[in-house]
Amino acid sequence: MRATRLSRLLIAAALGSTLVLAPLAASAYEGDVFSLKNRWEHTVTQLPANQRESTLKSLSSEAEQLANQYPNEAEVLIWQGIVLASYARERGGLGALGTAGDARDVLERAIEIDPQGGNGSAYVTLGALYDRAPGRPLGFGNSNTAERMFQRALEIRPDGVDVNYYYATFLKDEGNTQAAREHAQRAVNGTARESRQASDEALRREAEKLLSQL
Repeated sequence: MRATRLSRLLIAAALGSTLVLAPLAASAYEGDVFSLKNRWEHTVTQLPANQRESTLKSLSSEAEQLANQYPNEAEVLIWQGIVLASYARERGGLGALGTAGDARDVLERAIEIDPQGGNGSAYVTLGALYDRAPGRPLGFGNSNTAERMFQRALEIRPDGVDVNYYYATFLKDEGNTQAAREHAQRAVNGTARESRQASDEALRREAEKLLSQL
């Protein structure tokens, strides 16, 4: 009886340790992701254009190191992908294709881990990447895949400022002005995320400009 009781106590202690350690393990990367997100947001919304590329390059290296530490954490990979996609956009041209491809690969791996894609953020970024990249043989751009990514993001977060804005720009380029106008308006009226307030409000202003052009 004593041995059985002792075994139960040991099991309970082990389970208790697991419950304590799990939040600690999570906080080990959550603080780094929070810092990375805040500096990314400051870069894309506050820095002048001539400073963004070099800052995003530095953030990309930091994100890579973090992803190497936590290769199975979807949130870490999603933020690595977002930073890489922003860096590719700032670089522009054919020289940015490798970075854009890295962003795509990281985000697709994150979705394998988290099918919700970080509340749709991974799908939005993938949609923009597939939309903006040149098609074969130079790049991986594909309108059908872009559309599918945007639709998946809309299923998850239909009132998102970001997904509706980027989908509206995609529809405009595809020549679907009526649908582009609808989603631009939805972006203007959309709900900004508390964790992404600055960047979502910046996109809302861009949506207003886009709506005035449609």
